[in-house]
Amino acid sequence: MKTVYDFNVKKADGSEKSLRDYEGKTLLIVNTASKCGFTPQFEGLQKLYEKYKEQGLEILGFPCDQFNKQEFDHIEETLQFCQRNYGVTFPIFAKIDVNGENEQPLYTFLKEQKSGILLKNIKWNFTKFLVDTNGLVVDRYSPTTEPSRLEDDIVKSLAIR
Repeated sequence: MKTVYDFNVKKADGSEKSLRDYEGKTLLIVNTASKCGFTPQFEGLQKLYEKYKEQGLEILGFPCDQFNKQEFDHIEETLQFCQRNYGVTFPIFAKIDVNGENEQPLYTFLKEQKSGILLKNIKWNFTKFLVDTNGLVVDRYSPTTEPSRLEDDIVKSLAIR
């Protein structure tokens, strides 16, 4: 059975990262944008990361420019923006497409596992996927779902009592 651990992604510096490196962790995978109405969700994502990182949560941010060109042209600008404005310390990867012929294969897999309102396609920035410690997609959350509303599901996945 395929899991998220079967995929490689590009880091912000262009090098490859195997998601197998996150094996045994709970993952929250989010397509992000720096100039979107949902951009303030970076603050809530960072709070979740700080609160649960030691228990095994990893948040993986994937900048995407497919929705109204709401991402910077250069990844360095994105990284600086996230750090300066929201104190983001969770990994931000290279800019990707989440829909269409050039979509990142990880996103093809995520969408196959959990469909959304637009069936498989990602509807907008800040769509979130929760992945359990076995690399399986547990749930998909809409862009309007605030990160704080994911806390109970994250806790369950982490098996924190």
